[in-house]
Amino acid sequence: MHMIFGNCPQALRDVRILTGDTHHSIFHFVNLVPFPTISEADFVDTQRNRNVLSRHAFFRFVMRNVLLFFLLSALAPFALAGGFESELASAQKALAAGDYKKAYPLYAKHAAKNPLAQFTFGMFYREGWGRSADPVAACRYFEKAAHGNIPAAQQFLGDCFAQGIGRTADGKAALEWYRKAGSNGVFVALCSAGLLYIEGRLVERDVQQGLALCTQAAQSESTAAMVKLADYYREGIDVPQDWAVARYWYQQAAERRVHEAQYRLGIMLGEGKGGEADLSASLFWLETAASEGYAPAYLPTAILYANAQVDPKTGALAPGHLAKIYMWNSAAKARTTDTAQLAEIARIEEMVLKVMPPTWKPELDKKVAEHLAKY
Repeated sequence: MHMIFGNCPQALRDVRILTGDTHHSIFHFVNLVPFPTISEADFVDTQRNRNVLSRHAFFRFVMRNVLLFFLLSALAPFALAGGFESELASAQKALAAGDYKKAYPLYAKHAAKNPLAQFTFGMFYREGWGRSADPVAACRYFEKAAHGNIPAAQQFLGDCFAQGIGRTADGKAALEWYRKAGSNGVFVALCSAGLLYIEGRLVERDVQQGLALCTQAAQSESTAAMVKLADYYREGIDVPQDWAVARYWYQQAAERRVHEAQYRLGIMLGEGKGGEADLSASLFWLETAASEGYAPAYLPTAILYANAQVDPKTGALAPGHLAKIYMWNSAAKARTTDTAQLAEIARIEEMVLKVMPPTWKPELDKKVAEHLAKY
């Protein structure tokens, strides 16, 4: 079987049927029929609505201020119980609208005593919202908010100690705040603590304890921890490589609609890493990620469609598959700056255009443009 993903120029250079038959190019099309009207479903794999996805709640926040609002409203139960949120209503409204100039002084009125305002001030300086980023100032406000029982601030304060921002790096203090954040619901902080143990940074190296902490976070539904744990087992650098465990955790995160995990899982399924190869599932996960704007999945999705089974009677790919090769390849072309990928994209495009009816192109280009504009 060809290795069709990653830095595999030979596979892209050949672009052959995935079974390894190098005698028949996938672009040997005959008796192509006119392509029917393209619906939105032509750009999104119909299997993306599988029950396995609908069973898992997922919040996808695009703007940082929406993420902030989620953290403030969902991860600060102690502060909310004290009524700290109500006095920040106008400030939160301005922040949610992206009006940093208006929001900043509104938060400033309450920054002396309100831990939510202190946390938000930390975010202003951490992310550079309407001003220059200042990590030291951010850590100073996170420390105040952490002592006010804001779980997200406790996690970020752990980062401040781990990275030595505005203070001497202190592994013991970092672990203390990570564990406190984890006990208050920010489970990914446990994985941050685990990282210190796994890498032996600021604390004595203890891989097993580190993995246990990160696994605890993953089992507590932290998708970030799931991906981090899978990365450890896939890379095999600090942790003994275990493709099966990596695939399991990517699967868990993929089912919770984490695009990077969907992409990684699709690659592993296509290459048979960590279990049997499953090209149908590989295409499902890759196209699911691609359909929601995860650019690294564009080219592999195009390649999988290029390697789809041909019609035994005509020796040609289905018209819909040909269209998807063109669309995902075009999306990849618009998003990547990698010269090697661009060269292979150009080769695929050249071969597709030789057999694709010219009348398809305007409508397909429109669909690609709509997708790229959305993401």
